[in-house]
Amino acid sequence: MRSRWGWGFEDAAIDARAAAPAIAGVLGFELDGAVEEPVALERLRIAGPRVEPPRGSLGAICSTDRAERVAHAYGCSYVDAVRSLRGVYEHLPDIVARPRDERDVEGLLAWASAANVAAIPYGGGTSVVGGVEARVPGRFDGVLTLDLGVLDALHEVDVVSLAARIGAGAAGPRIEERLRAHGLTMRFYPQSFELSTLGGWIATRAGGHFATRLTHVDDLVESVRAVTPSGVWASRRLPGSGAGPSPDRLLLGSEGVLGVITEAWVRVRRRPDSRAARAVRFPSLLRGAEAVRAVVQSGLTPAACRLVDEVEALHTGTGDGSSAVLVLGFEAAGRPVEHELWAALAICREHGGEWDAPAGARAGDGAVRTWRAAFLRMPYVRDAMLRLGVLAETLETAITWDRFPSLHEQVTGAVREALGEPCRVTCRITHVYPDGPAPYFTVLAPVRRGDELARWHAMKHAAGEAIIAGGGTITHHHAVGRDHRPWYDRQRPEPFAAALGAAKAALDPAGILNPGVLIDAPVPSAS
Repeated sequence: MRSRWGWGFEDAAIDARAAAPAIAGVLGFELDGAVEEPVALERLRIAGPRVEPPRGSLGAICSTDRAERVAHAYGCSYVDAVRSLRGVYEHLPDIVARPRDERDVEGLLAWASAANVAAIPYGGGTSVVGGVEARVPGRFDGVLTLDLGVLDALHEVDVVSLAARIGAGAAGPRIEERLRAHGLTMRFYPQSFELSTLGGWIATRAGGHFATRLTHVDDLVESVRAVTPSGVWASRRLPGSGAGPSPDRLLLGSEGVLGVITEAWVRVRRRPDSRAARAVRFPSLLRGAEAVRAVVQSGLTPAACRLVDEVEALHTGTGDGSSAVLVLGFEAAGRPVEHELWAALAICREHGGEWDAPAGARAGDGAVRTWRAAFLRMPYVRDAMLRLGVLAETLETAITWDRFPSLHEQVTGAVREALGEPCRVTCRITHVYPDGPAPYFTVLAPVRRGDELARWHAMKHAAGEAIIAGGGTITHHHAVGRDHRPWYDRQRPEPFAAALGAAKAALDPAGILNPGVLIDAPVPSAS
């Protein structure tokens, strides 16, 4: 059962009270000892829906149940968790609909356009940037959330071309379960894998399993189908095309403002049967970054190439806190990869890297497995720390190699200045390109109960300003949502903003689709 207020599933949640001594020991600062309990659903004071559902067959798939509305009110950000824990729901969808097919989506969008109701596409609800929050301009009479979970079928598999047509509502485990029967895998594992969906990945340009080369879902999309208020958008299925601007590229990262993604053809692969991995220690994060740059610029394409600094290595159990640690791994189907690991390790050695286990071991060493387990548990740990009075947030960006050291210093300094001491800011590199890394910062600090949101806003503003001033992107794979809009508006070129606005007006004349995300849609004229 999904948690009402936090990440994931209730039976997987961490016992905050039992974990408190260990968390305090790792963080290195005092906790107040109190464990905050979430407000029960029956105690929530929820206003009734402002609009009635459509009549007829569409009404049969709509709900105004308070539990449904609460469950679809927020995503899974730190801010969302704070408000949900305390039962603060300032913006709720009035109606939650679960379309059964594209005709339902078309009907719901037509109804919403006529009824002046905002429509928010909803996949796994894992947005950490306010992407699915029912916070819309006051000109709307209500909010309709379209939960696409029913559209989760594996429609077709092309074993010749290695591609599959999959419904947008399919979550990661369901995709893999169904492809496994064909000996295939999409091999796309974001940290939100257990909950997030194919449609959500495409709409947010999510980052997945591969640290090099096939880093974003962009690389795996063959064609996309979506429903817009102006009609169905369906691109031709092709391995590549030079025929003008790509229709798929406009939908990738569109975050629900142009249309509701219903399915996609995606590239799949045979399941890997050859793996080799190692954890490599470096004197510092920057020394490790030089080795990573050399590896990726050599032409090697490791599946895992994630570098964590000394403190994060300690937090995740990957190291003892004295060294930065690189989790380095290669995988393939039908061919050995040990020689590629050897080649990468030789480069690491040239930059001061050290490791314990002999290279070439099939399963990798304990540090690699420990990091993987910690990676998947991190969102649950975040919730436990929240209940103990700890601000735990992440920030991610991408930057060219030449500017990475200064950006790292600027972001770390800005966050520490905004939060004061004690405060811990750690950094890992999650994805790497020949021309630059994607740094991922984790921020940990004690906060007074009730002061979390103000402290978060101060920290977020300081970090966003530092990222933009340092030449980075406000997001590498978390998306823009509502939280990143101020910096996204400054990052994008103005002519592009105008072009995006024109596309929005053409596809969504009433401006109902996820208003407030990416761009402000023009208000329809009274005529």
